[in-house]
Amino acid sequence: MDVIKEAISKIPYIGIPHIGIRDIIDVLVVAYLIYIVLKWIKDTRTWALFKGVVVVLVVAIVAYVFQLHTLWWVISNTITFGAMTLLVVFQPELRRALEQIGRGNMFATMFNITDNEQDGMTDEAIEGIVRASLHMAKYKTGALMVIEQETRLGDVERTGISIDGVLTSQLLINIFEKNTPLHDGAVIIKNSRISAATCFLPLTDSMDVSLDLGTRHRAAIGISEVTDAIVIVVSEENGVISYVRNGKIRRNLDADMIRKILLSTRKKKRNEKKILDRKRAMWKGRVKDE
Repeated sequence: MDVIKEAISKIPYIGIPHIGIRDIIDVLVVAYLIYIVLKWIKDTRTWALFKGVVVVLVVAIVAYVFQLHTLWWVISNTITFGAMTLLVVFQPELRRALEQIGRGNMFATMFNITDNEQDGMTDEAIEGIVRASLHMAKYKTGALMVIEQETRLGDVERTGISIDGVLTSQLLINIFEKNTPLHDGAVIIKNSRISAATCFLPLTDSMDVSLDLGTRHRAAIGISEVTDAIVIVVSEENGVISYVRNGKIRRNLDADMIRKILLSTRKKKRNEKKILDRKRAMWKGRVKDE
């Protein structure tokens, strides 16, 4: 307790200045800009990395307030070096953000507020993926289907063509049909809808990938290494259906295996949503009682 009091006493007292209308406008503009940046980041893979940066900053503040000298020395030197590293890591996202600001796209999407919480795919969507996969495997039609999970794939969607259509087996088969404009690249699936097609995915750099696997499979492994997405791949060479997640590939899937994988993922997401809803209800009840 004495340590906490001592730490608080070291925080310099700042008197409350006079607040005018210009100060209020200034704060609102800054808050709005921060909101824009955070909303844009949340729709990309950068969100997970951004949360890690926030954790490091929180630890740094705690180390400074409580005078944890060794920890503060390590973090302060890491932050000094890491500032330049972050510019390199975020370079594609920063460039894309500046381009969107120039075109006005970022501000135009600010008022399109949607609920990003997913309840898992519907039975119809799961059966659509199963039927389409079997049909394309039978006729050796190459396919690459990326199913979004917690990590947002907004930056990947922007590399393709927006569709935003209800997921059906017929639509998936038509998209990947050979010699059609949309058959190249990946399809992004979220909320039981096909959000985009012909999307470009990052290729894996792993040397452990079998030489029998081509670019389509390497792209599936690559996106699964940087996100938590589920990827279903149909080989154009032999019609083999594969499942990829967390950089691991599982081949020779049948209808029951595909269905089981997608149903287990939906069950997990719905359980997580129930826990989150329960916590929210408890919190609202606590606030109401207070």
